Order: sequence, then structure tokens, then C-alpha cells
Amino acid sequence: MSSRTVPVIALTGHLGAGKTTVLNHLLHRPGARVGVIVNDFGEINVDAGLITGQVDEAASIAGGCLCCMPDTDGLDVALEKLARPKLRLDAIIVEASGVAEPLALVNLIRSSASRRARFGGLIDVVDAAEHFATVDTGTMPPVRYAAASLVVVNKTDRLPPDRAPEILARIRERARLRNPGVHLLETTHGRIDPDLVFDVANARDAPDQLPIAELLRAADDAGDHVHADAVTVPLPHPVDAGALADLLEDPPGGVYRLKGDVLVRAGDAVRTCTINMVGPQLHLTEGGAAPAAPGLVAIGMRLDAEAVRARLERIAEAPEAGGAGESNGLPRLRRLRTLSA
Repeated sequence: MSSRTVPVIALTGHLGAGKTTVLNHLLHRPGARVGVIVNDFGEINVDAGLITGQVDEAASIAGGCLCCMPDTDGLDVALEKLARPKLRLDAIIVEASGVAEPLALVNLIRSSASRRARFGGLIDVVDAAEHFATVDTGTMPPVRYAAASLVVVNKTDRLPPDRAPEILARIRERARLRNPGVHLLETTHGRIDPDLVFDVANARDAPDQLPIAELLRAADDAGDHVHADAVTVPLPHPVDAGALADLLEDPPGGVYRLKGDVLVRAGDAVRTCTINMVGPQLHLTEGGAAPAAPGLVAIGMRLDAEAVRARLERIAEAPEAGGAGESNGLPRLRRLRTLSA
């Protein structure tokens, strides 16, 4: 059985913020194989109908808010179904009800019994025009900000032009009061680069792909695109475990995702570490065959590519022996993984 795990991305937001629009935009990515779990509040799965024909596999959980279910059986069954190796999914997206509590949803995904799935971050969608009238109405910022890996500030085109900078600055300030390290993306019509969210092996649709995906993207091309930046740094030689831990504890500015296979040196031993970091969430596995092309890829919005590259290359320059890596590098990496789990 394959040991590969599929990232599970939670998609939350207040009613009408644009969650389904964001989801559909993510599904327009050519070559993407995405499983979707749609949770509706009520007996009829209305939202599930909005994504029909655009997903490789879908599962719906109806009858209530996902985070308020008495147990996780419904979610566990859906995740186990979608994470089957034969489906070869790039990601599973859980689109929660508009009344779902993000923190509770994160806990449900993290505590899932499915061994084939792993938590891949939470995207919280904000309606820029209605946010302070519907969600952020108290003295303290909403607790939901604390759960988010990425806050998508949607519908910015609906803001009064003379007040838009003030309102957007206020949203950023409030989100970072609750979650200083959260990444924010301002957009319209739910446009978000899928590379921020999941990996896709192919840049094009398979030859037998139904034409609906191509038609949907053609319609979407009429609008402005949001493109993420990516910086790739090969690391052909073993790196110091302590230096790698330093990087993961304090990633370069603007980096939302950090991924790759790295040969890690700890004393006289060398082992392979596979890294998938999304915001503050780190998924790290050790062992396995040496990678064919070890290295790291950093992904984010408006990156200073040279600064990011220099920072990633710095871990290859750490001392080979007698440094922090020999004494506490691997334990630090394992502790980081535990703290983010």
C-alpha cells in the first residue's frame, strides 16, 4: 500500500463570503485531481450541485454543520474514501457550512482516523464589503482568525474606492492581532492561485478530460489572474539538521508553502526528510530512499526571490560537524512537527 498522504484543506467563511467561488476557481487548474467534501446546513445539498462536473470524486455530508457533528464518523468515512491511492488525488478540499466554526473544523480534520490524509491548512474567506457588519463586530478580533493559514479577502471590488485602503488595512490589522503569522491575499471573484494550496503534477488536462474544465477556464481568463511566486533551490548535499530547523522555525518573509525532499545530516548519520509546510503547519516525514533531486521549493505572493533563494541556500553552508545539528538538530525538527500537529 502506498504511504503517500493526501493534504486536506479546510475552506471556511461566513455565508456569502465566496467559498464556493474560491473552490470553483481552484478546480479550474488544468491537470488537477481534487476531491471535495461539501458540508451543507440542511437536508438538501445545494452547494454540492454548484461543483458537479468539476471534481474527480465528491462526497457530501448533509444534515448539519460539520464541526457540530456528535462524532467524526461522517468526515472519517469521506476522507478515507477520497484518500484511496487509486484515486491519485492531489488534494481534498472540505468546503464547510457558512456557520461552521473554523477552530473546531481544524480539530476534526487533525483528529481524523484516516491514515491516508493529513491536514493541509485552513483558508478562511472574507467578504471585504460586509466583514465588519457580519463577522468582525466585537472589541476583540474573531477567534476564527487564529485557525487560518490563509485569509482570502474577497470582493475587494465592492469596496468604496475612497475607503478601500482603510478597510483593507483594518482587516489586515485585526487578523494579525489574533494571528501574527497569518498570510492574507486580497482578491476579487475568488481568484486564488492553486499553487498556493496544492501541487499538480501536470500542467495540462489529460487528453480524455471533459471539455467543461477548458471552457470554464476560458471564461475565467477574462478576469485578472492572481499568480503565486515560486523559488526552487537544489540541495544536492546533506544539510545540517539544526540549520534546517532554523529555517522551518523562521521561514523567509512572504513564504506560505515550503516543500521538498532534503538529505539531513545529524552527526555521522544522513537521512531523507520530506517537508510540507503550509503557514504554521508542518508535515515532516523521515526515512525512505534518497531523493533523485533533493531541494526545497518556496511558494508565496510577491516574494523577494533573491532574498528567499539566499535564505534557502544558507542551510547548505552550515558547519558539517560540531554544530547544533549534531546535538539537537533532529530532535528540534521532530519537536517542530509535534508542535504543529
